[in-house]
Amino acid sequence: MSVENMAETFVQLADTLVADFDSAEFMHLLADRCVDTLDVDAAGILLADHHSELYVVGASSERTRLVELFELQHRQGPCMECYLTGAPVTVADFTESPQRWPEFAAVAVEAGFRAVHALPMRLREHTIGALNLFTAAPGALSSSTVRVAQAMADVATIGLLQAKLLNQQELLAEQLQGALQSRVLIEQAKGVLSERLQIGIGPAFETLRRYSRSHNQHLSTVAESVIAGTLDVTALGDPGMRG
Repeated sequence: MSVENMAETFVQLADTLVADFDSAEFMHLLADRCVDTLDVDAAGILLADHHSELYVVGASSERTRLVELFELQHRQGPCMECYLTGAPVTVADFTESPQRWPEFAAVAVEAGFRAVHALPMRLREHTIGALNLFTAAPGALSSSTVRVAQAMADVATIGLLQAKLLNQQELLAEQLQGALQSRVLIEQAKGVLSERLQIGIGPAFETLRRYSRSHNQHLSTVAESVIAGTLDVTALGDPGMRG
């Protein structure tokens, strides 16, 4: 592991505050950087959805992806256990017996892997997935490699959660802006109705609401039609049209 390579890796993993952030590409970047930076032969990433169902979201190779899929389909294995417990899981040699996960071990060996090191992707007590590092040779990773790998998983987790929070904030901002714009339209429509129907502002608003409900239209849509002149305001003032 060169210092330059490691530094570049962490810079890339931390760079999630961009407008066109692609979480899928980010996961594949993490897998590739693990292979480039750490003393491992392959990497895979499992992430959980809001129902805590795990999915393979990144892999450095197709054979790695297939091994991960096998584990998810059988709902047992070191990577899944890592996610469920939030603790690292190491299998230093799949050919040792007895194995806790003999079916998974057989598939991993057939794919060319002898060991796996599963590290939780977590922020404090919140675990969102697992980073899984496979090696063709048996044996545990060095403690320094594990520390760097866990740091990469932690940075990636923070980046993902940060991007998610940013998206939520942007959505909230859009919803707030929409609500404010709707409020402006409604206030303008109330003024138009008040003037044309010669009624107070309060009754004008109730007239808008009654028409909106009886015609199953959004209040802002009715208000916009009133302002644009595409809705006959006398119809709103007609008791027969008030629902």
